[in-house]
Amino acid sequence: MKRPIPFCPILLFLLFVQSAIGQTTAPNQKEFQLTIKPAKMTIKLDGVMDEAAWNTVTAVTDFKKKFPNDIGDPKKQTEVKFLYDDKFLYFGFKVYDSGTAITRSLKRDVGHDGMDGVGIILDPTNQQTNGFYFVLSTLNVQSEDQLSGSSSDGINYSWDSKWFSMTKEYGNYWIAEIAIPFKSIRYDAENKNWGVNFVRIDAKNFEYSTWTRVATNFKSYDLGLTGLMQWEEKPPVSSNNVILLPYLTGGASDDKQSGQTNTTGNAGFDAKIALNSSLNLDLTVNPDFSQVEVDNQVTNLTRYNIFLPERRAFFLENSDLFAGFGIPPIRPFYSRTIGLDKKGNKIPILFGARLSGNLSPDVRIGAMNMQTGRQGDYAPENFSAFTLQKRVLKRSMIKGYFLNRENFISVEEEKLNPLSKYGRNAGVSFDYSNAEGTVGYWANYNIAIKPTIKDLNNYYEVGASYNTRKFGLVIDLANVDKNYYTDMGFVQRIENYDAIRDTVIRVGFKHFFSEISYNILPSKGKLGRIETSVKNAIIFNPDNSFNEWETGIEVKADFKNASNIRLRLSNNVTNLLFATRFTDGEPLPAAQYQYGRFGIGYNSDTRKLFGWMTDVSFGQFYNGTVQGFGAGINWRNQPHLNLRLNAQFNHIQLPGVYGSTKLFLVAPRIEYNFNTKLFWTTFIQYNTQSNNFNINSRLQYRYKPMSDFFLVYTDNYFTDPLFKNKNRALIFKLSYWF
Repeated sequence: MKRPIPFCPILLFLLFVQSAIGQTTAPNQKEFQLTIKPAKMTIKLDGVMDEAAWNTVTAVTDFKKKFPNDIGDPKKQTEVKFLYDDKFLYFGFKVYDSGTAITRSLKRDVGHDGMDGVGIILDPTNQQTNGFYFVLSTLNVQSEDQLSGSSSDGINYSWDSKWFSMTKEYGNYWIAEIAIPFKSIRYDAENKNWGVNFVRIDAKNFEYSTWTRVATNFKSYDLGLTGLMQWEEKPPVSSNNVILLPYLTGGASDDKQSGQTNTTGNAGFDAKIALNSSLNLDLTVNPDFSQVEVDNQVTNLTRYNIFLPERRAFFLENSDLFAGFGIPPIRPFYSRTIGLDKKGNKIPILFGARLSGNLSPDVRIGAMNMQTGRQGDYAPENFSAFTLQKRVLKRSMIKGYFLNRENFISVEEEKLNPLSKYGRNAGVSFDYSNAEGTVGYWANYNIAIKPTIKDLNNYYEVGASYNTRKFGLVIDLANVDKNYYTDMGFVQRIENYDAIRDTVIRVGFKHFFSEISYNILPSKGKLGRIETSVKNAIIFNPDNSFNEWETGIEVKADFKNASNIRLRLSNNVTNLLFATRFTDGEPLPAAQYQYGRFGIGYNSDTRKLFGWMTDVSFGQFYNGTVQGFGAGINWRNQPHLNLRLNAQFNHIQLPGVYGSTKLFLVAPRIEYNFNTKLFWTTFIQYNTQSNNFNINSRLQYRYKPMSDFFLVYTDNYFTDPLFKNKNRALIFKLSYWF
C-alpha cells in the first residue's frame, strides 16, 4: 500500500503566512499598565503595610470578575501595591472580605481551589512563554509553580522556591505582604517590561477575579492575558547563586515475597546553579524520591495503559520544555520512563543534570542527562534530552527536540532483543496562537530511530482550535506508524494485547478528533454557567480500514453555591483486532462491537465543612453490560483536619463463557496539619483490579524554609488473599537547603 504523504510542512507554511498577516499586539497590555518604583526603605513583612514607602504607590484595583462567569463585578474588591529594593520584589494586597476565611489546609503547595487567597503571575521576559505563579491563602499558606504557554491544562505546584509572606485579618478586610527574592526567579536585568497579573480567590462567594480582563474560557493565570509592569529603573542585577540541597535517608524494609529484610542508609544531593540571571543548571547525585506520595490508583476499563502524572519535583520543574510535544495520548517524552518501570517500581538513578532557561527573551533551551543503575532484570541506562524553543510573532512558537536512550546490555542480551539497545526520537513542532488566544494551529513531525528499523517510524499531526467566551472548537488529525517507538515516551493505542497468543502486537493508527463546546453564562439566577461539549474520535488502521468510533456528550452545570451536576452519554463502535480479556472468563473474540453508556454525577457545595459527591453510570460494554458507582465524602475541621473517603465500584457482566467481574477501589485519606510547618498524611488504597491494598503514611516537618524532615511508612497487601502482606518499609529523609 502506498504510504500517505506527510502534510505537516505544507500546512506549517500556510499557517505561518496567515499568522504573520493576522498577528496583533498582546490585548491587555495597552489597557492594563503599572509602573514599579524603588522602596528606598526597609519593608517589614507583618501584615500591616505601615511603612511610608507604601504611601508613595498608587494601588491597582477595579478587579474584573472571571469565574464562575465574567458577567458583572466581583462582590468584593481587591487592591494591590508594589515596590522593590536591591533584594526583593514586594507586593501588598488589601483584600476586602467579611467573615471567617475558608481554607482547606495549612499544608504548603495545596494551591488555591476552594480557599480564600490571592495570586501573583509574573512573566519577566514578557514573551508569554514562561513565568511564575505565587499563591497565598488568608492564613499565610504558600504555593508556587512555574508557568508556560501550555499551562492551560493545569498546574500542580511542583516547583519550589524561597519567598516570604505575612497575612493579617482586620474584620472587613485582610492584608497580605509578600517579598519575592530576585535570586528565586530568572529574568533579564536589561528588560524593563514584565508581564504581570493578580488573582483574587473569594471562596465564600465562589468567585475568581483578576486585575486584567480574563474571559471565563481562559485560566486566570494565562500568560497571554497579563498586564504590563514597567520598571522606572532597570531591575536590580541578581548575583549568580548556588543552592545546595543535600539529603540523608535511612530505614528498614521487609519483603515477604522474597523473604528478605533489609536496613538501608543513603545520601545524595541536588544543586541549583544560576549560570546567569535567566539560565539555570540543576544537578542531582543519587536522588531519592521516597517522600513523594504514591500514585492515585484508578480503575481501568480500557484496553490500554493509563497515563499517570509525574510527581517527582526534579522532573516537573520546567517540564513543559520536554513534555510539551504531541498530545495527551501521544507524548514523545514521558519522564516516568526514567527511574521507574512500567509498574511504577523504582529504578535507581545514579546522577543527572538539567540545563533550562532562556538564552534570550524569545529563545528557551532545555538539556537533560540521567544515568540509572542496574536493578534486577533492568540493565543500566542513559537518558538524554535536548529541546530548543523559539518564540515567533507575538504568541507563537517553533520548537524541536532530540531524545536518546542508551541501554548498557550485554552482547548476549542484545542478540535476544536487538531493539532494546537504544531508542532515539526527534521532532519539530509549530504552535500558532493569535494575540487574544482565541485561534490556535499546530503541526508537528516526529521520527523514531531503533536498531534494524528502516521505515514506518513516523508520527505526524496537524490541528486547529477556536476558543471564545461561549464557543469552542478543536480538530486534530494524527498518523502514528507501527514502528514509532518511544523509549522515553508514551503512546497509548499502539500496543495491543492478544489474549489468545499472550503477546503484544504493535499496530499503527490514524485518528481524527473533534470537540465542539458551548457555554451558557446566565447573568441572573442560581446557575453560574452551563458547559456543553461533544467529543468524537474516529480511529483508522494503517490501511485506512475502520478501527473505532468514540462519541461523548457531556453537560455540566456550575451553581453559584459551588456545587455542580454532570450528565454524560457515550457511544462506541469498536472493531476489536485481537481477542481481549476483561474478566477471568474466556477472552472476547476479535469482532465488531457497538455499545453505549450513560452517567450522572453531582458534587455538593465545596465551601462547607462537610461535602459529598456521587457518580453513577450504566450501559453496554462490548457484548455485555457495565454498571458503575462512585461516591465520596469530605469533612474538614479547618484549618487542621481533613478527612476524605472515595470509593468506586464497577460490575462488568459479559454473556456466557466470557464471564463477569466486580472491581472495587476504596481510597480513604486523612490529613492533619498541626501548623504551617508540620503535616501528617495517611493515604489508603484498596484496589481489587491490581490486587493491591496499600497504606502510605507520611509525616513532614519543614523546620526551616525549603528544609524538611520526612518519616514515611508504606505497607502493601494482596486483596486476594486479603491481608496477605507483600512488603512494608519505614524510611526517614532529612534535607537541608543551603
